[in-house]
Amino acid sequence: MKSWLGLLVSHSVVLAIGFALGIYMLPILIAPEAPSDTQVTQDQREVWFEGRFKRDLKDSDPLHWGEGVVLVGPHMVSLLGDLAPGPDYQLYLSPTFVETEADFNALKSSMQHVGPVKTFNNFSVSVPEGVDVREYSTVIVWCETFSQFISAASYQDARSEPSVQ
Repeated sequence: MKSWLGLLVSHSVVLAIGFALGIYMLPILIAPEAPSDTQVTQDQREVWFEGRFKRDLKDSDPLHWGEGVVLVGPHMVSLLGDLAPGPDYQLYLSPTFVETEADFNALKSSMQHVGPVKTFNNFSVSVPEGVDVREYSTVIVWCETFSQFISAASYQDARSEPSVQ
């Protein structure tokens, strides 16, 4: 009886670990090839603002982070850097800098959804037609499936008049 119970517990633990690894690894396995630095800079023909993803934000942790330079233009938001791999990443523009899940959820209605982030090393996401990036101050990567904050980068002071660089 004890051996059956031990086998059940050990197999359940291994199954749970395998399931968790599958959730973590699946986005990495199905991600399209990331654009090169050259390709990102070619995609981003017109850069109005720059920001920076940093690993030391309040709700960033070893599994949820971003690092690198964010380029914001009238038609494209791009990253020259890395994101921790994960599922269902979405890019948002916010009028206010946020670095926690609670702040994101409280301000989500004032944010502009830009589109999905499908790669974890560099990305370029097209800005939807009619969206003026100058009306926002922050780029946010958010995991929609697990409501998890990944990273944010301020690209302009929200209190000042935006200027084209």
